[in-house]
Amino acid sequence: MSQKPAFLSRSRMNEGAPRDRRDIRCQSLIQYAQGAPWRLNHLHDLSRNLLIWITRGQGRVIVNGVRRGIGTHNALFLPAGTLFAIDLGPQGFAQVVESPAGLTGRLPQTPVHLRVRDSLAQAELTAEIEAMQREITRGRSLMQDALEAHVCLIAVWIARQQAEGSSDAPRDTAAQRLVRQFARQVVRDFRSDRPMAGYAAALEVTPTHLTRVCRDCCGKTAAEILTERRLYEARILLAAPAPAIQDVARALGFHSPAYFTRFIQTHTGQTPSALRKLSLGSNRAEPVPTGPARRS
Repeated sequence: MSQKPAFLSRSRMNEGAPRDRRDIRCQSLIQYAQGAPWRLNHLHDLSRNLLIWITRGQGRVIVNGVRRGIGTHNALFLPAGTLFAIDLGPQGFAQVVESPAGLTGRLPQTPVHLRVRDSLAQAELTAEIEAMQREITRGRSLMQDALEAHVCLIAVWIARQQAEGSSDAPRDTAAQRLVRQFARQVVRDFRSDRPMAGYAAALEVTPTHLTRVCRDCCGKTAAEILTERRLYEARILLAAPAPAIQDVARALGFHSPAYFTRFIQTHTGQTPSALRKLSLGSNRAEPVPTGPARRS
């Protein structure tokens, strides 16, 4: 595709009507998912930064094609453009802080996974999140200014935890470097009709090798990674009354609306029109109010 349709710039997760360019949000992971598990467990990337603070449970996360275990008192910082999926399990609980890219230069430019063992450090981050949620609940003047200040303090907290050795970075291998490069290509090109052979050729490997390496690093083949990213975007676009389904198909690189329909039916069991109707019906439900952070 030579040019991205204008509606795509308005279709990203949690992005609807125009808002303050500094708009910062703080909510539980459950609220963030809006009752749709696929918003968490389908590989996707966002145009905004995310901090995920896990205070209960354990599960797995895939970040740029590399799967890792996560648990209580883990913090994940995912810069805008990071390909990720998370599964915390039914008993897990986490808080999410969402902020615009470029809000502060203090936030890391690459993903960070912290395993925070110090109880004071745990309490510090929980307190920041609780303060942000009080700001949002009360809706006072200069709220976004106050939230921006809290994001800056969280950035300092992250830097301190990194300096104190809380970072848990996977051992860098050739396989992981290849998968991360593939993840960046998926983020950039998933809307095109580029075949898997084209991705492999750009990485100077065979499709078979790329598939094997992706499966070893995250349990998904290269084709499954690309499919999940396209499916996530399709579901986001179909969760709104516009654009037309044929325009959604074209925007995601499908040359035929019929092929797009088969793609959606294969992976969801619903036609695009039925999926849109279902999504619009669920979106009319009353949102759950954001409450204070739950302490572990």
